[in-house]
Amino acid sequence: MSTRPYVILSAATSVDGYLDDTSPDRLRLSNEADFDRVDQVRAESDAILIGATTMRRDNPRLLVNSEQRRAQRVAAGKPEYPLKVTVTASGDLSADLKFWHHGGQKLVLTVDGAAEKVRTTLDGLADTVSVGPEFDWVLALEELGRRGIKRLMVEGGGTIHTQLMAQNLADEVHLAIAPLLVGQPEAARFLGAADYPGGSTARMRVLEVRPIDDVVLIRYAPKERG
Repeated sequence: MSTRPYVILSAATSVDGYLDDTSPDRLRLSNEADFDRVDQVRAESDAILIGATTMRRDNPRLLVNSEQRRAQRVAAGKPEYPLKVTVTASGDLSADLKFWHHGGQKLVLTVDGAAEKVRTTLDGLADTVSVGPEFDWVLALEELGRRGIKRLMVEGGGTIHTQLMAQNLADEVHLAIAPLLVGQPEAARFLGAADYPGGSTARMRVLEVRPIDDVVLIRYAPKERG
């Protein structure tokens, strides 16, 4: 019997809760010291997950950038890079995205109706697994558990963060708050409207608060709501 991985939601937001603005360029929320912290969390993870929408919009490579951290992974008997995972219900993925062409193993978690489309599009660039007729996060996490993933870092986007928080599947939240205000209602937010466990009065336990130059990192334990 597989066990689900420990799930960390990682996001950088503006003070007013946005992941980005509406300009064509990616809004740089973190600073260099915080980017390095994120690289460390990636290096400590067995897998990193982003949604297909985030992949299409930002086209990230999603790597552990530090050569030393990659060497430490290898010395510990792990692959040089964590498994890179994306989820898609539509199957609308391009084989040209950087995600497929950098780092180690890749996995697409999808639904029955899109699996063949994904396999045809990617043509061996990634392993493709369907979790059923509709996307099911419990089954997706169990699939990762079967693959030996004990620690999963989720880097977005907002829809995925919202779903995992609403289904009480996130074990930890790493929220880096940048000293910026976006103020654009149509811009992407860290969390959207949802029926969150415990409702609006359930307080999460704070694990850590730490300034990182001009960014503040807050770590929460969302399952420990009081």
